[in-house]
Amino acid sequence: MLYIVSTPIGNLQDISFRAVEVLKNVDLIACEDTRHTSILLARYAIDKPTTSFFQHNRLTKADYIIGLLKLGKNVALVSDAGVPGILDPGYNLINLAIQNNLEITFIPGAAAFIGALVLSGKPCHEFYFAGFLPNRTVARRNRLEKLKLFGCTLVFYESCHRILSCLDDLAVVFGDKDIVLVRELTKKFEEILRASPAILQKQLSKSKPRGEFVVVV
Repeated sequence: MLYIVSTPIGNLQDISFRAVEVLKNVDLIACEDTRHTSILLARYAIDKPTTSFFQHNRLTKADYIIGLLKLGKNVALVSDAGVPGILDPGYNLINLAIQNNLEITFIPGAAAFIGALVLSGKPCHEFYFAGFLPNRTVARRNRLEKLKLFGCTLVFYESCHRILSCLDDLAVVFGDKDIVLVRELTKKFEEILRASPAILQKQLSKSKPRGEFVVVV
C-alpha cells in the first residue's frame, strides 16, 4: 500500500492519530526533505527508515519506491508540510502507482490554501486555487487578468521575495478591492491581513516580509 500522508503545515500537534499510526507501521517513509521530516518523526517517537523524494530525483526514486510496493512493502509518502501531491513531486509517484495498479490510500490533513480561504471570510462555495503565479511582472499581470474573469474567489501562494511586487500587480488588476494575506498559518507568528493591495504593500514595506504567503482575492 502507498499511503499518502498529510503532515502539519506548522504546528506539529495538528497531525492526526491515524497519520502517526501509519507512519509507525510502514516499511519506509518517502520524504520531500528527510531532515525536515525527522523533526516530526522525533516528536512522535517514530523510528522508521526514510528516503528522499523530491523534484530532482523523482524519476529514479519513484522506480525504487514502486519496486518496493510490488514486493509487498508499505510506503508512506509525505511532503514537508501539508498534502502530498499539491505543488510537489508526489503527484508523479501517485500516478505511477495508479499506472501499476498498486493500492493507494489517503490520510487527510491540513492544506494551507484551505485554511487561508476559510479564515479570509471570502466566499468558499466556489473558488480557484492557482498555485504559484509566474515570477515575472508581465506574465504575472497577464495571469491575474485571466484569473479575474473567473468570477469566483481566487487563492494562490506567493513567496516573501515577490509579495511586494505581486501586490503592485494586484493593485493594477484589482484596484482597491480588499484582499487577504495569510502568513505563517498555525505557527506562533500567524498573521492575517485584510486591506487593499496598496495599503498592504505599505504595511509590509515597513520591515522585510518573511515566510510564505497565501493570497485570497
